[in-house]
Amino acid sequence: MQGLAGKNALITGASSGIGQAIAIRLATEGCNIAINYRKSPEGAEETEEIAMQKACGQVEECGVKSLLVQGDVSQEADIIEMVNAVVEQFGSLDILINNAGIQLECPSHEIPTLDFDNVLSVNLRGAFLCAREAIKHFLSRNRGIIINVSSVHEKIPRPFYASYSISKGGVENLTKTLALEYAERGIRVNAIAPGATITPINEAWVNDPQQKAVVESHIPMGRAGTAEEMAAAVAFLASEEAAYITGQTLFIDGGLTLYADFREAWSA
Repeated sequence: MQGLAGKNALITGASSGIGQAIAIRLATEGCNIAINYRKSPEGAEETEEIAMQKACGQVEECGVKSLLVQGDVSQEADIIEMVNAVVEQFGSLDILINNAGIQLECPSHEIPTLDFDNVLSVNLRGAFLCAREAIKHFLSRNRGIIINVSSVHEKIPRPFYASYSISKGGVENLTKTLALEYAERGIRVNAIAPGATITPINEAWVNDPQQKAVVESHIPMGRAGTAEEMAAAVAFLASEEAAYITGQTLFIDGGLTLYADFREAWSA
């Protein structure tokens, strides 16, 4: 992708799944990558190892740098420290990928307030605070890119996951608001909205053939997506090939948001 080599990118929640795939893809495009993790560094270390192997192969000095940065995106102090560490180590920050996210299943009338708040603190408040701190740096340079990892559930209601759906609806508006507010300052803000994706967070249905078949029956393309497919879209939106795109959400869902269950003709 044009314009990615040498850029400095921070990817939150990059220890596994989509975040890991994004970090690896950006490294192969020549980006220096800051890999955020919340608690245990093992997953982040795995991300770093795979990314550097794919980016550099056996070449010891390939020009791509990596950095592990611990931080809980639900904690403002952690976010400020994390962004500052990336700028200090890399010299600047060019790309922020807001990927960290959690989801909790519960009937809406039974959701404990603390659980509801925790999901929004990570998925929405955390994305905003990371964006806020990145934008402070971007404004000094009149350029910068933010890509939020949303979900098809910013559009599709998801019973038993009210806090998750609400948080992703907020991410959609956050994306548009920041894009409009900072477009004249050279800052682009976009989002991707993955559909059903094969990642560790979805292992409950991924590893159950019957449940997987049910999930895929709702997808026009007949299969779940991969983390690598999500990462490819992020690389495009972060590149100069998407230089005239801002405030958009790119749905990567195999057609899920096309109302797959209405494929057959029917009349009301």
